[in-house]
Amino acid sequence: MNDDQALVEAVLADAPGAFARLVRQYQGLCWHIVQRMVRQPDDTAELCQEVFLKVHRTLHQFRHESPLRAWIGRVAYHVALRHLERKRIDIVDLGDDDDGMAFLENLGDGADMEARITQDQADTLLHAAIDTLPPVQRTVLTLYHLDELSIAEIAQVTGMATGTIKSHLFRARLRLRGELEPSMGVTPV
Repeated sequence: MNDDQALVEAVLADAPGAFARLVRQYQGLCWHIVQRMVRQPDDTAELCQEVFLKVHRTLHQFRHESPLRAWIGRVAYHVALRHLERKRIDIVDLGDDDDGMAFLENLGDGADMEARITQDQADTLLHAAIDTLPPVQRTVLTLYHLDELSIAEIAQVTGMATGTIKSHLFRARLRLRGELEPSMGVTPV
């Protein structure tokens, strides 16, 4: 029996401390997903509580077809998504080009930005630029690059098709490049 299955069975059997252990193990993932979507610490805290309440109520539906991490991430993503929809906040920036898929696999940055400014300055600029992305692009980008989830795992979390995820990654990178090039003195190639 793997760790996920043992933890789920312990929670479902009301074993003392089992649900607290589940929350401790996955609260960071939940916080990251929700915070990247809603960007409001008070809302994030409330929504994370909602996520774990929903996890507790629906854990009996978990079928071990995907890792528990992906299942909880999916719950967090959908709770945050519904929150944004209720507040009528745009969740994606579709842009105006539909043929970006051809460049997805071969996108390179082509610039040595680290040589132009210090790493701290680059990090500050990058995080500020990431904050300007629409919630879905910001979340997909950070799940992929910071949390190091695979495209398949992000698909499990978000329920999006892998092509859609790749498109969001492409658009997010393109937008970040447009934001960062002028401030870092890099000219487009």
